[in-house]
Amino acid sequence: MPADAVTEAPDVGPVWTPDPARVARANLTRFIQRVRARAPGVEHVADLPTLYRWSVTQPEAFWAAVWEFCGVMAEERPGRTPWDQVVMGFDRMAPPDPVLGPRWFMGARLNFAENLLRYDDERDALVFWNEAGRQGALSYRELRARVGRVAAALVADGVAAGDRVGGYLPNMPEAVIAMLAAASLGAVWSSCSPDFGASGVFDRFGQIGPRVLIAADGYRYAGKRIDILPRVRQIRERIPGIERVVVVPYTDPNPPLDALPGAIGWDDWVAAAPERPLTFSRLPFDHPLYVMYSSGTTGLPKCMVHGAGGTLLQHLKELVLHTDLGRDDRIFYFSTCGWMMWNWLVSSLAVGAAVVLYDGAPLSPPEILWAMAARERITVFGTSAKYLALAEKEGLQPGRSHDLGALRAILSTGSPLAPASYDYVYRDIKADVHLASVSGGTDIISCFALGDPTGPVWRGELQTRGLGMAVEVFDDRGRPVREEDGELVCTRPFPSMPVAFWDDGDGSKYRGAYFEHFPGVWRHGDWARLTHHDGVIILGRSDTTLNPGGVRIGTAEIYRQVEQLPEIVESLVVGQEWNGDVRVVLFVRLRPEHRLDAGLEERIRLGIRQHASPHHVPRRIVQVADIPRTISGKISELAVREMIHGRPVRNVDALANPDALELFCDLPELES
Repeated sequence: MPADAVTEAPDVGPVWTPDPARVARANLTRFIQRVRARAPGVEHVADLPTLYRWSVTQPEAFWAAVWEFCGVMAEERPGRTPWDQVVMGFDRMAPPDPVLGPRWFMGARLNFAENLLRYDDERDALVFWNEAGRQGALSYRELRARVGRVAAALVADGVAAGDRVGGYLPNMPEAVIAMLAAASLGAVWSSCSPDFGASGVFDRFGQIGPRVLIAADGYRYAGKRIDILPRVRQIRERIPGIERVVVVPYTDPNPPLDALPGAIGWDDWVAAAPERPLTFSRLPFDHPLYVMYSSGTTGLPKCMVHGAGGTLLQHLKELVLHTDLGRDDRIFYFSTCGWMMWNWLVSSLAVGAAVVLYDGAPLSPPEILWAMAARERITVFGTSAKYLALAEKEGLQPGRSHDLGALRAILSTGSPLAPASYDYVYRDIKADVHLASVSGGTDIISCFALGDPTGPVWRGELQTRGLGMAVEVFDDRGRPVREEDGELVCTRPFPSMPVAFWDDGDGSKYRGAYFEHFPGVWRHGDWARLTHHDGVIILGRSDTTLNPGGVRIGTAEIYRQVEQLPEIVESLVVGQEWNGDVRVVLFVRLRPEHRLDAGLEERIRLGIRQHASPHHVPRRIVQVADIPRTISGKISELAVREMIHGRPVRNVDALANPDALELFCDLPELES
């Protein structure tokens, strides 16, 4: 069998194995060599599994090595390290305390934007596409210049370190430029994608009070133009602390601003600012960089404050070591500015890679992303598990229709990647590609499980736990288990933990979110399993696991079977309280030419019974026209569960398609 080929029996062996030359030139291999040469007592470290064990037992040495290997830029102190202490209070997992910890790289002073703008040359920094095709590109030199001009405009508006700047923008270069300009000053950036309604934006920005709001005039999705200026006006009226509204012309070259008192166009705003050289305010490692938000489907969104240093170091570790990113790469991730993968993608600038941005629907037209990948010679292509499943159902065979010769890695996240999608990637996209399913969250602005560019890919598994992340799976009694289902937890601190929750002076919101279920341990809310390959299987969210007859099962195990059927576009499964127990209810959205009949129901049940277990088989299967999802694209099991029980759904504005909830009200199929 040739190197890097797909095995014919994917359930028996790995579906892909890197060839020795690829392993030899990987960043991870060079990092291991560097560690072995410079750290004492690490002769046993020879590959990622042994490196992982060292990274969680010797965190001070590991994170210092990542800092040095990735070239973090910080204030120099001749004859000394840039920090006084790598970590203080490592034995304490609770929210950071200025006295007790945990706190990282104390004494270090750095600037996030300075690290992302370290290059000043003519190589591509940002390339921008939308549904109409390629819109343009900026070199690193041009990006630096534009960031400097926007930073000058922010300073002219009185923005300083610690102030908040809000972005209500599509995934376009101006979003990256504004974020970097704010970060260069030590201001805090927070963004919402333009598909958020006015109330959804207010629920987020209203808590943090940005001084400046930067918004587009509108956006396009699936060929339609959506005007958001009326929403911008509502947001401005409801948040009195906003002192300046800047409108970026995107769908209209001259958007009407008469209805927005005090608003100014982007170009005029920048042109009016006095000349000012681009400078970088170097601040403590844990100085706030981003405010990120929970989905808000169960109440007001939680505002998670992420520090500049922790975000930078964690992203560099994941991009350089787990993704093998380098200066010659061109990286894309399908995301909006309201999802943490946007923040993750933009950090690729610190490596000097070209970042490819796309705004619009991923299948409008159906082949747009693969045409972009071919034209731009994309080397790392990031997307969601849902996109890969839909692409297969659309019959896309990009490996045959497009030149993907440059592509070396495909990343997937957002929901568990079904084993069938592994088959699709290696059959119809590319045989010689590193497929890395990754899993983490906004809470940590990074990942708990990722890829290993030097190791085999096993069908249906995430390859490895993140380096430096003491990830375990706990049973109900808080004991670590292997090859059993349980709660995904992290037992030791890591640099990208939130530095705080907004407006949470005593830390009670922070502690309540992660540390109360298993005291002193981060409970992430994923139902998972550690495999004998040392990989991870994510089985769904633990707050939506099902418990029919007292047997706890993950929803992902059902989705994996159901969504292989060609008639089914997508599905959603919940537990319905029924006669003192819980019964499994499956909702399916079908292709327009199909209807749910007895034959399809039987095939669904048979597939689940054969490939999962009898406990997973739904008692009721219901066809629906649409399925509610959050604005970040994740299906909302919790909202549907509340709806079918006649309970109120809180914060409907967190949903991208709230009207879909009505489809689940008073269903006769669930009354018997």
